[in-house]
Amino acid sequence: MTIDLGRVGIWTGVLDAHPMAVAQDAARQVEQLGFRTLWIPETVGRDPLVVSGALLGATSTLVLATGIANIYARDPLTMVAGQMTLAEAYPDRFLLGLGVSHKHLVQHLRKHDYNQPFSFMRNYLTAMDESRFMAIGPTTPPPRVLAALGPKMLELSATAAQGAHPYFTTPEHTQGARQLLGRDAWLLPEQMVVLDANPTSARATARAAMAVYLRAPNYVNNLRRLRFDDADFADGGSDRLADAIVAWGSLDQIAARVRAHHDAGADHVCIQVLRDDREIPLTEWRELAGALL
Repeated sequence: MTIDLGRVGIWTGVLDAHPMAVAQDAARQVEQLGFRTLWIPETVGRDPLVVSGALLGATSTLVLATGIANIYARDPLTMVAGQMTLAEAYPDRFLLGLGVSHKHLVQHLRKHDYNQPFSFMRNYLTAMDESRFMAIGPTTPPPRVLAALGPKMLELSATAAQGAHPYFTTPEHTQGARQLLGRDAWLLPEQMVVLDANPTSARATARAAMAVYLRAPNYVNNLRRLRFDDADFADGGSDRLADAIVAWGSLDQIAARVRAHHDAGADHVCIQVLRDDREIPLTEWRELAGALL
């Protein structure tokens, strides 16, 4: 792995709720705490490549990773241009994570055809490889990873990218993904956590965050492969599902879940702290750094 992601990173979607200067300060604090990598998503907020540049410029060693950049939002030539620009400006500090997103965000919001997302991704990666970039680029080809849940996308992650970034999954999924990916591909799962030892309030926070994902067929189909069923998806999610997707409790319990991913074959686990507000979880990041790094 030419980019040093570290064994544990931070994944957050709350920076869009704050001015860029505040987001840059948060990135500096992530770096100062000792986390090597900060992951940011793309939905309907800021452009993740632009944000990556702003946060890379505000830090000195932190790696920025997109989790994920939507391939329907940019043509392959544009995606390559953004990746190469950041990789040259900040050597070994930018990881491009790509994904097909979801039908409601692609077809309904962006007005693109979402009938064959896997084929679209496969053709998109080929087009990226064939794209021309006439500016000064990085000295080595920059890596890319794919948002992958099912077998076909996981296999594509190993053959047409450097690895996979599964989201909204479990250590059991990590174990199966490692078997499909083989030994050499990167496996970089996301793990939601709640630093709350009270079962009622912790699960309430978990369910609030899970709600949007339980309306997305991509995630629900993956959960079915993990032997969850309609009873688990009803009423905001069963206790069994909430406990499987979201690690809650003490720092020791959070650390045990991260260790379970590593034991199952993960190279890097990115932690997403859940709260019942949109504040940046600086206190939680500090506590997690002490327990996980």
